[in-house]
Parts: sequence; C-alpha cells; structure tokens
Amino acid sequence: MQDRELYEYLLGLQSPWRVDRVALDIKKQRVDVWAEHGDGVTWKCPQCTRMLGVFDHSEERVWRHLDSCHCQTHLHARPPRVECPEHGVRQVDVPWAEPKSRFTILFERLAIDLLLECGVSGAAKILGISWDEAWGIMKRAVVRGRRRKKKKVVRRLAVDEKAAAKGHKYVTVINDLEEGTVEDVQEDRRQESLEAYYDSLTRRQRYGILSVSMDMWPPYIQGTKAKVPEAAKKIVFDPFHVMGYVNKAVDQVRRREHRELMAAGDETLKRTKYLWLYGRENVPRSRRMEFAELKRMGLKVSRAWAIKELLRDLWGYVYPASARGFWKRWYFWATHSRLQPIRDAAKTIKRHIDNIMTYFQHRFTNAISESINSKIQKIKQKACGFRNIEHFKIAIFFHCGGLKLYPR
Repeated sequence: MQDRELYEYLLGLQSPWRVDRVALDIKKQRVDVWAEHGDGVTWKCPQCTRMLGVFDHSEERVWRHLDSCHCQTHLHARPPRVECPEHGVRQVDVPWAEPKSRFTILFERLAIDLLLECGVSGAAKILGISWDEAWGIMKRAVVRGRRRKKKKVVRRLAVDEKAAAKGHKYVTVINDLEEGTVEDVQEDRRQESLEAYYDSLTRRQRYGILSVSMDMWPPYIQGTKAKVPEAAKKIVFDPFHVMGYVNKAVDQVRRREHRELMAAGDETLKRTKYLWLYGRENVPRSRRMEFAELKRMGLKVSRAWAIKELLRDLWGYVYPASARGFWKRWYFWATHSRLQPIRDAAKTIKRHIDNIMTYFQHRFTNAISESINSKIQKIKQKACGFRNIEHFKIAIFFHCGGLKLYPR
C-alpha cells in the first residue's frame, strides 16, 4: 500500500489515475509501475475536448520516468480511447507525457537540461538512453518551441553564413539583434536561401524591418533588396566585415614583402603575421617593443597597417556628413599608397559605401551575431561536426533559438 502511494506522489498521478502495482527488480536496478484509472470516467477528445465515455483501450505502453532509489523507473498504462462523433476513435492524452513520447514530462525536462549543458552523447550516457532517444527529445523540444513562438515584427536583423560541414556546405543564419536569438536557419548561402526566410514573413513583418546587418555577400544583398521594402536604406554592412577586407589586404602586403626580404636573406618579418592584424590597443604587452621597432623600419606592411588602423576611426564619428568626409580622405590615401592589395580593398569598400554609411543611422553591428556564431562553433566542436544539415539546424535552434523548450 505504501509503495503505491509513494509512486503516485513521485509520478504526480491524480484522479482518475492511480497506481495499481509496483515491481522492483534489484538485479536489473529497475522499478516498474502500473497505472490504471477508475470506472465510469469520461475523457476529453484530444481534438475537440468533448467529454466522452471509454470506447476501448490501446495496447499497454511504457514510459521512462526519473530514476528512483538508483533504479530506472518505468511507468506502464493502457491509455483509453474515445469515439468522437466528429473525429472518430482517438486515443486520450495521458497527463504524465506528451503525445507520441516514450518519456514522462519530468524525464524530458531533465533531459533538456542535460542537453543544454553537454552534447547528445554525454546526455544519453548520463540518462541511460540511446543517442537516437536523446536526439528525439531535442528534436521534439525544437518543434514544440518553434510551434509556440509567436509571430512578431523583428526590427533589427543580422544575416550571416556558417560552415556546416567540409566541402563548402553552408547554412544561412538569420538573427534577431534585439533579442540575441536565432530567428531562422536556411540551407546554403544563396539568394534563394535568404528569400525563403523573407517569404515566410507577413507583409506587416517585412515592412517592420528597420535594418538588416550583413557582410558584402552579393546574394544576401540581392535577396534583401528583392523582398524587403526600401531595403537600400536598411542594409547595413557590418564594420567587422568591412575591416576584414582591409585586414586581408594588410596580410597580402606582408606576405609579398616577406617573400622579397627572404629572397635577400632578411628574416625581419618572420613570425610577425598576427602582429599586423592586431588593433593598436590589442598588441600583446610582451611584443610591443618588438612591434614598435618594426614600425620604425619603413616597411610597406607598416604603411598598410597604419592605413588599416586609420579606417577604424571611421566608426567613431557621430554625424554621417563628417563620416563621409573622413572616408573621402582615407580613400585618397589608400588609393595613392602604391600598395595594390590596399588599393583593391579600398575600391571594394567604395562600391558599397552607401550601405556602409547607413551604419551611422542605425548604429547596429553584427557583434551579437558574432557571439551567436561563437556559440554555434562550440556546438559543432562538441558534436565533432554535423554530416546532416537538418541535425545542424535543430542543434542551432535548440541552443540559440530562445525557444520555450520544456513540455507543458
């Protein structure tokens, strides 16, 4: 009698359900609990909530519950079925589990907590379930969370690409910059990938977009201009990516000059790659003296680094007109530097200058997206990569989607 009352409490069973019997197997470290309901009970049709009497019962099902006394606990029951005049014969929902789940709600909540903290394999090992079962809990949580998510106007979007696997397999990640969450993940990084997201929005949602931060990837630009009203005023090219173009140019200058010096037996630039990519304030303290000496040597890469560092001052301007004036002066210096990689980078930036200047109206960057990207990279490393793109998308939504994952 006492064991039945205990497990009614542990399982959270309420009338009309009660524990019929409990079986303990010490060798297998397993507890089996059988639940049944009383007679003369009416049940809700799972589709229309009409109250109906029992038509018959389904075959016995088993649900994994939280461990008790270091033993795996399994709940057995035969869910009743009702015959609805409108929907036909339907199985009644049981109060301790989600439909089609083989785990109780309390077990799934624990599993979700573990999956948020460690990889699928680690969570499966701790819970004593298979990898596929743990993944199924994660997938159901994402489906449940996305179904619950209300449609709203996302005012500040950020679009970025993320490598999903080797072989140039990418996904397009769309982030809500105000909430710091992933809004959508589309396969590949084509124009159609981004357009598929915009097509899923209502007219009100598309008109409510105030800014879209991105890099200068043409398919993203074209997709946004095709689907977002007045997109030309709303696209913001992220400062991080703009500076990335100039950083690459600085590195090209260094490599060319290093080859020339090495041909003459001069190893001045050996092991200095990352020094020239640092911002002035980020140069490691242990190498500041060395770097100061290099800058005094009149190297081409030193000139390229100075041009790069000056461009960083652009983002400190408050007024668009002042920023554009600064840009013109910087562009003149860059294009007259006699450093071809720097000249090429400056001309690339000039082609997109209008949407670089929109930064001074919106003041939003992809910094939050870079934070999300770091989290996604950790997800990849924890999983040792994803061969299945759909699995990668589910993992991103699970960890970065800001979804309500828990059942009920």
